[in-house]
Amino acid sequence: MMIDTLPAPLHQGRSTSPVAWIWVGVAGAAGVATGAGFAPAGWWAATVLGVSGLAVAARQTRTLPRTTAAGLAFGLGLTGPTLAWMSVIHVGAAIGLILVMSGWYALLGALLHLANRSRWWPLLGAGAWLAIEYAAARVPFGGFGWLRLGYIMIDGPLAGLLPLAGVAGTSLAVALAGNLIGWLIEERSRRRLIATTVSTLLIGTVAAAGDAIPPAPADKAATVGWVQGGAPGGGVYGLGPPRTITTNQARATNDLAADIAAGREPVPDFIVWPENSTDLDPGTDPHTRQLVDSALASIQKPILIGAILDGPGPDQRRTATQWTQPDGQVGPTYTKRSIVPFGEWIPYRDILLPLIAELRYVGRQSVAGTEPGLLDVRLADGTPVRIGVLACFDVAFDPVVHDLADAQLLIVQSSNAMYQGTTQIEQQFAITRARAAELRREIMAVTTSGISGLIDPYGRTTMRDTGPEAARGVEQLPIRTAATPATWLALPLEQAVAAVTTAWLLGLAVTRRRQKPPAEQATHALDHSRTQP
Repeated sequence: MMIDTLPAPLHQGRSTSPVAWIWVGVAGAAGVATGAGFAPAGWWAATVLGVSGLAVAARQTRTLPRTTAAGLAFGLGLTGPTLAWMSVIHVGAAIGLILVMSGWYALLGALLHLANRSRWWPLLGAGAWLAIEYAAARVPFGGFGWLRLGYIMIDGPLAGLLPLAGVAGTSLAVALAGNLIGWLIEERSRRRLIATTVSTLLIGTVAAAGDAIPPAPADKAATVGWVQGGAPGGGVYGLGPPRTITTNQARATNDLAADIAAGREPVPDFIVWPENSTDLDPGTDPHTRQLVDSALASIQKPILIGAILDGPGPDQRRTATQWTQPDGQVGPTYTKRSIVPFGEWIPYRDILLPLIAELRYVGRQSVAGTEPGLLDVRLADGTPVRIGVLACFDVAFDPVVHDLADAQLLIVQSSNAMYQGTTQIEQQFAITRARAAELRREIMAVTTSGISGLIDPYGRTTMRDTGPEAARGVEQLPIRTAATPATWLALPLEQAVAAVTTAWLLGLAVTRRRQKPPAEQATHALDHSRTQP
């Protein structure tokens, strides 16, 4: 039986223009609700309902232009509040990012319009969500996989899907759950209620099985020190004048050395500094080298240093992680793979830089690394250990994360100084927590002035220190070796679902071009008659 109390377009074969455009506004509100599931709010249920709201709105807007508009409104409602933190860099950058990401949701609206031509639209709609997330995490300029539905479940009932199917599989489950709720809202029949209940129980059962996956056994633990030097924060110059951050790091490392000498902290195997803890190359800048050497001399342990390195070409730089011995010798080095467009590098630099003076804040053009962040080192007792390193933006990219499946210790280095006081810091930490659950590994996160902390294999925070002040400490990290199914299943699953969904939707588009459904003919006829005198 249909729901008689809902607006007429929900259960009639045609939809008048004024009412249909109201549903575009509903889609915008659904976008806002979806955004409430992301940190810092973390209301995962609001996200599921927001997805349902978009599904219902897409069913009611009927025509391709209106459904695309509904997708755009949803995107603006979602990305406007959640990505507003980019405005501390530049208002134009925030507007550009919000519009680009909203464009992906406009495309999602168009795909949902095609999906609605099939009786299997809840499944197709979920597939369309995953296809859009896959594309948006890669295009343009390397992509921006920041607002994926899977992240919101780190504190939700589907967190168990993360080690099984990864963030991608969890996103698919969230989208399917939302679409099934929309399907049930459209027609509250016994058949749909049973199908929705069974599907929900099936998803929940798989998630419960994932929750039961234990971390790999640990042979021993590494004792790891961490230093958050603190930074002035605020906007593009958040690290302060040159060498400010390195001075802060060296000072805080000296304080940690004093704590260890006094017995307040255990003796660590090595120390972790954050990303950009040297804003000048310690190999070419003598003052920076002196600061690093003083820290090494005081702590007498290797330091994993997040450094800015010159080159490889003129006016270029690299964001790197260097294993630096107490005598100053540099060992294994990782170069950050996921660099931020218009933050660390400028696409079409030769064209855009002369036209947009504000882009000069980016400085030298960053060059991305190509190799996984796997560093083979030895602890103080000679134990060989493979450290997996992610640098800041890396955490949002599945291939970069999954390449660390063979690592025994996981470290995330980040520089959040530019975003102090914004929600970006909490959002990134939530993504890092999702990655810990996905890999079933502890992750130590160390930042210049954001959130430094230790996350357990289930994504729970066991230690957390929030900047911008200096902080330091020593923690135990179990040495584990094992890969979860997510590291080899998530990407093929995402690609397969995206490919099947795209092929199915293309098939619907081709077949329906030859014969429009009666409801769509009626809608077009009504809209056409309203435009005639």
